[in-house]
Amino acid sequence: MTVSDNGAGELEALRRLSATLGDDLALIQGAGGNTSLKIGDTLWIKASGTWLARARDRDIMVPVEMHPLLDAVHAVDPAAEKAEQFIIAAQAPPGLRPSIETTVHALMPQRVVLHVHCVNTIAIAVRKDAEGLLEPRLRGVNWALVPYARPGLPLAHAIQSVSGNRPDILILANHGLVVAAQTVDAAAVLLNDVVERLASRPRTFAEPRIERLQALASDTANLAYRLPRTPEAHGIATDEISIAHARQGSLYPDHVIFLEEGAPVAGAGETPAEVAARLGKAPPFIVFPGLGVLMREDVPLNGDLMVQCLADVAARIPAGAPLRVLSAREHLDLTDWDAEKYRQELARATSSAEARVP
Repeated sequence: MTVSDNGAGELEALRRLSATLGDDLALIQGAGGNTSLKIGDTLWIKASGTWLARARDRDIMVPVEMHPLLDAVHAVDPAAEKAEQFIIAAQAPPGLRPSIETTVHALMPQRVVLHVHCVNTIAIAVRKDAEGLLEPRLRGVNWALVPYARPGLPLAHAIQSVSGNRPDILILANHGLVVAAQTVDAAAVLLNDVVERLASRPRTFAEPRIERLQALASDTANLAYRLPRTPEAHGIATDEISIAHARQGSLYPDHVIFLEEGAPVAGAGETPAEVAARLGKAPPFIVFPGLGVLMREDVPLNGDLMVQCLADVAARIPAGAPLRVLSAREHLDLTDWDAEKYRQELARATSSAEARVP
C-alpha cells in the first residue's frame, strides 16, 4: 500500500481506530461495519468481507477514485454498485474489493466516516417509533434518520434525500450508525458521544441449559449441530421477551446475509432434526426456548457473532415495542445481490482460527 506522506499518518490512525472498534462486539460483529478516510481525490475504505478487528495486522484498506464513483452515483449508473471498478490498482492490496457501502462513504462530505452496527443504536433503529425516541437523545447534534434501503446504491440515494443539512450522524433504520468528521480523532469522539447518548440497559439472561443442548446436538444423526462459539448468543433463547422479538422476523441486513431469514424457534420437545424437517431445511441456528442456541456445524464465526448480536439487540428492546422487520422483497434484494454473495463466500472461506472472537 502506497500513501502520500501527508496522509500516511492519518491512515495509520484510522487503522488503529478500526481495530479498536472491531474488537468491541457492541459496535462491530465479525465482518460487519466499515471505516474510511478521504485523502485528496482518493477514498481509502475497508475491503468487503474483511474484519476491522484485524486492521492492525492485515492490509484491509482499499483506495478508490472518488470522483468517478460519485459521478456514477449521481447518474444512477449501475457501475456505482461495483466499486471495484474504481480501485486505484497500483496502490491496492491484491484480491480485495472495496466495501459494499463505498458509495455511502463517498457521498459523505466529511473526510472520516465510521459505520458501525452498534447494538444500542440498532435496538432503536428497528422500531417504528424510532424518530421520537432518537430526538431527545440526539438533541444538540446534527443528525438524520435514514429510511431503510438496501446497502449500496439504494442506501446512498436514501442518504442523499436527508443530507440537506450535511449531518454528522446518520441513524440507518434497520441497520446501524454512521458518524463522520474531519479527523480520525474527532470521529472517534463523536462516535463515543452518540453511543453514550443511545445506551440502554439490557435485560439479564437466564443461564443456558448446556447439558440439555449437548444432548440435543448429539441426537441429530446426519445433521451436525454444535454449541455457539460465543456463550452470550444463548441469551436470545433464555429470555421470553427476546424470543418474542426474534419470532417477528429479520431486523437488519447482516442477519440475513450470515443467518438467512428470521430466527427458527423450536417447538416444545422438538429436536434439531424435527425442526429441520418442519422447515424443509437445516437452519444455520435454532433457538430452543429456555435452553439456549445450537449452531449448524458448518456455520462460520460470522454466524455465531450475529446470533450474539441478535441477543444483544433484542435484550435492549422492551416488551411490546413496535418493530419493523425486513419484508420478503427486502430479503430477496439482499440474498440475490452479487456483492453480498461475495461476502458470504469470504465468510465461508475464513477459518475460525483466522477470524478470532474479539
